[in-house]
Parts: sequence; structure tokens; C-alpha cells
Amino acid sequence: MINVVLFGPPGAGKGTQAEFLKEKYQLVHISTGDVFRFNIKNATELGVLAKSYIDKGQLVPDEVTINMLNAEVDKNPEAKGFIFDGFPRTEAQAGALAELLASKSTEVTAMVALEVEDEVLVKRLLERGKTSGRADDADEDVIRNRIKVYYAETAILKGYYEKQDKYYGIDGVGSIPEITERINAVLDTF
Repeated sequence: MINVVLFGPPGAGKGTQAEFLKEKYQLVHISTGDVFRFNIKNATELGVLAKSYIDKGQLVPDEVTINMLNAEVDKNPEAKGFIFDGFPRTEAQAGALAELLASKSTEVTAMVALEVEDEVLVKRLLERGKTSGRADDADEDVIRNRIKVYYAETAILKGYYEKQDKYYGIDGVGSIPEITERINAVLDTF
């Protein structure tokens, strides 16, 4: 079973690459954002609980997020593995994910981090903002702040996975097929 934590700053190409990985390796893509939106929209027990925190401007506790991810993993008992996109974001969450996967007799295989220079990210996101309708992709100041938050809060996971020899930094600049090829070169070793 291959379990990949797909990582990188906003605009690095995680969503695009997840589609290729999903197809090639027959993995289930679990986007934390999509899971949250689904649970909230469908007013599941966990969705209602998560919304109660969000409505107060608070972060959803890790336990709630892990329970949502557990439900997603359980929906796919025949999966050959998973792509975790948007989770974990902290060392505590990484530990919780490790426990969740251990309870299913598996583990994180690799953290694949798409590495892209800030100016390239800003350019990509401004371009995406022209077509996506996402307000957070249309304002350069907002984009730069999102990138800054990424480095301050989530990039620390690099060290967490490096200690386990599971961190793989991938050059995220080039054509989509070139980047896909770089990721495949890593995952094909497992």
C-alpha cells in the first residue's frame, strides 16, 4: 500500500499532480478541504461539529479532522493506498495520521513536497484567479500572506518526515508531465 502526503505551498500544483498519481497508482485522493465541505454541506455529525468551530472563527480540533479522515479511509477498504492533500499541517496532526494508519496496519510511505519559488507561486495563483473565481487567488497581498503562513506553520513537517527518511522534495517548476515524471521516479521505488 502506498500512502502519500502531498505537500507544497498554495499554487505548487498539488491538485493537478494528485489527479495523475491517483490514476497511475490507483490511489484514493483525500483532500481535507473537500472532506470538510462534503461533511458540512451534508450536515453529517462531524460536519455539524466542524461548522460550529468554523462559525466561531476557530480552528477545527485535530480529533474532528482525524475522525473525518478515518471515515474516508474506511469508505475505501479495497484501496491500494491514499493521497493525503491538505493534511497533516502540524507535527501533532502527523502523529495522529500515523496512529490512524497504524490502526489499519499501514503507514505513510512518503511525503512528496512540490518545491516552487515564491514569485512563481504568485504568478501561478494570479493566473488561476482569473479563471477560478477564487477571491483568494485574485489578490497578490492575500496570496503572499498564504505563502508566508504555509512556511511559518506547515513547512516544519519537512523535518518531521526527514527524520523518518520519508521526505522527498520535488522540483515543482517545469511542464506538468516533467513534474509528474519526477514524482513517479520517487514513487516507483516503493
